[in-house]
Amino acid sequence: MKFSRQTTLGAQASVAGVGVHSGLPVTLTLGPAPVDAGFVFIRTGLEGSDREVQATADQVIATDFATVLGDRSGPLVSTAEHVLAALRGMGVDNATIEIDGPEVPIMDGSAAAFIAAIDQAGIVTQPAQRRFIQVLKPISVKIGDSFGEIRPHANGFCVEVEIDFTNPVIGQQSYTFDLSPERFRREVGRARTFGLMSDVARLWSAGYALGASFDNTVVFDDERLLNTEGLRYADECARHKVLDVIGDLSLAGLPLLGAYRSVRGGHKLNHAVLTALLADRTAWRVVEGEAVRRTTRPVGEVGRGIVGGRVAAAYGPDVS
Repeated sequence: MKFSRQTTLGAQASVAGVGVHSGLPVTLTLGPAPVDAGFVFIRTGLEGSDREVQATADQVIATDFATVLGDRSGPLVSTAEHVLAALRGMGVDNATIEIDGPEVPIMDGSAAAFIAAIDQAGIVTQPAQRRFIQVLKPISVKIGDSFGEIRPHANGFCVEVEIDFTNPVIGQQSYTFDLSPERFRREVGRARTFGLMSDVARLWSAGYALGASFDNTVVFDDERLLNTEGLRYADECARHKVLDVIGDLSLAGLPLLGAYRSVRGGHKLNHAVLTALLADRTAWRVVEGEAVRRTTRPVGEVGRGIVGGRVAAAYGPDVS
């Protein structure tokens, strides 16, 4: 992780697709933002004027099947986690995210299209020091059989994810990942959202997954992966959970210096741990890049993954 100056985008870049839950067409445009702006969604296409919402934890209004941001008037942007993960994962500090529909386009189910848009726009350095939220003591949350914890970490930001599905094709998987733009691009950014064919009818009846398809979701039944092209990684499900964590925890508003562990978690757990951390002012402090640089060691460990259960030859949406 680099600890020097803040960054933003050098130009605008757009992607277009459909929302995985709404099924509605949408165009999203990434653009530059000033120092200390963070990530700001600009919702267009509304009656009256455009509306802005800061991508911070206090603007989250739902986490059932995706991370939803809004204000007092209601939801503005759903399924924000993948584009936020791409921005944080690629080392962008400040950006505008203009969107003309209610949901970020799912694209291929990963962050790859947003990484490509960031590459197209270019990343430029800004004059201000990068700031971080440094975790000072462990904070943990338990929700049912899910457990999440964030704790101090001497070296940047680390994510440890464990998943345990009764579905025998997914089974147990774990992945540990130390964040850097290069590793994000290579190891996590292309990991796609996933789900079970047995859940489709329930989701449709609840008004979700209306835009899901084999083009944007890795889908399993009880015996095999249904996507004919197969998996991008043997442990793609665990890696996608890491992707979601990076997006959800970007809502801290600043990059985190800490280690996050999730066991059987999802968006709800990620948000609960982040909210608990931010609520305890003895658990964190804001530090600037130069101070961090003097007290950290070079990152030497790459991401690693373990898969349990059977991995079939082919893969639907992650709705946790």
